[in-house]
Amino acid sequence: MHAGAGTAPPASASGAATRAAAAREARAGGLLRATRWTRLALHLLQGVLTIATIYPLTGRDTREALRQRWSQGLLRVLGMRLEHRGEAIAPGCMLVANHVSWVDIFAINALAPAAFVSKSEVRAWPVIGWLAAKNDTIFLRRGSRGHARIINEETAALLDAGCNVAIFPEGTTTDGATLLHFHAALLQPAIACGHPVQPLALQYRTPDDRFSRAPAYDGELSLGECIANIIAAPRTIARITVAAPIATADGADRRTLAARTRGEIATAIGVALDAQT
Repeated sequence: MHAGAGTAPPASASGAATRAAAAREARAGGLLRATRWTRLALHLLQGVLTIATIYPLTGRDTREALRQRWSQGLLRVLGMRLEHRGEAIAPGCMLVANHVSWVDIFAINALAPAAFVSKSEVRAWPVIGWLAAKNDTIFLRRGSRGHARIINEETAALLDAGCNVAIFPEGTTTDGATLLHFHAALLQPAIACGHPVQPLALQYRTPDDRFSRAPAYDGELSLGECIANIIAAPRTIARITVAAPIATADGADRRTLAARTRGEIATAIGVALDAQT
């Protein structure tokens, strides 16, 4: 009996080929991760040097342009591609977004530079906390009513100056597949000064449009572990779906406004609110 052209190779040869392919894939993955870690370190150094040497010599418009360009570069370094859907971001709006990852801040800044209201713990993060502090981040100490009033005043002043201010009213991060309760008090500055709010729905997807958990910074995950997960993912899409601005007026019901923005975001990310806490 003669072996034909379609005869399968021996099992040992097939297994060796599979192992060799797996080894090549592992080497390629290791090289990709090493390259991204190196580029990330260099990109962070560039950000520190830019803020230390150029920021003091420039005005707000230039700083915002630099921030946007640096944030776009960070996404590229991490293997992410920004995808914008929906409306344009309007100036002088409070941007209301769901919260998945520390990357959220830079994804939004890559689309439209904004000041952020963030938990005070972020200030202590190595390098990233310092960068955030130098880029108009407003750090909120939770549980302090006096400090909350100061935050509201700072937020209103930025909105009045035509800047965007972004908040994450869930107050914490999720894996991106759920949407928590919105803390309505964070929307009060926009109501008090009559500026619109604009919902932003953040999603992280694979190139074939499947849900990606790689950027999620939730549970007991450390910042380093989260960065490692992002770097290990071959490619991630950072998708921001922007809804139309919602007009506000002094005296408006902030709980109703919070519910409306939450509903807009839930629709964009495909979450059924009646199934959420």
